[in-house]
Amino acid sequence: MPRTSHSSPQTLRLFAALLGDPARWRYGYDLSGETGLASGTLYPILMRLAAQRLLDTDWEPSDEPGRPPRHIYRLTADGMALARDRLAAAARKTRGATAFTPREA
Repeated sequence: MPRTSHSSPQTLRLFAALLGDPARWRYGYDLSGETGLASGTLYPILMRLAAQRLLDTDWEPSDEPGRPPRHIYRLTADGMALARDRLAAAARKTRGATAFTPREA
């Protein structure tokens, strides 16, 4: 069965992290630490979600001279709705998979 868009385990971990405090702007490094996703996995997901307008993105200037600005992210209203929907569907699927107990012959 093909997977539903936005339902990879990695995307679901990112959604869960972002929904923890949906109004808060988050750094990629912070999200990587919380989700356990490597940058080569995390940043393509962030870019895809931003391109689909499910994430707001911005640049935060550094307080330290000479340091570059940092990219920050948070879910849009549509992103929050989709994230909640996908996480709920994954939870239902997991509960359904564990609810089945084969009968012994």
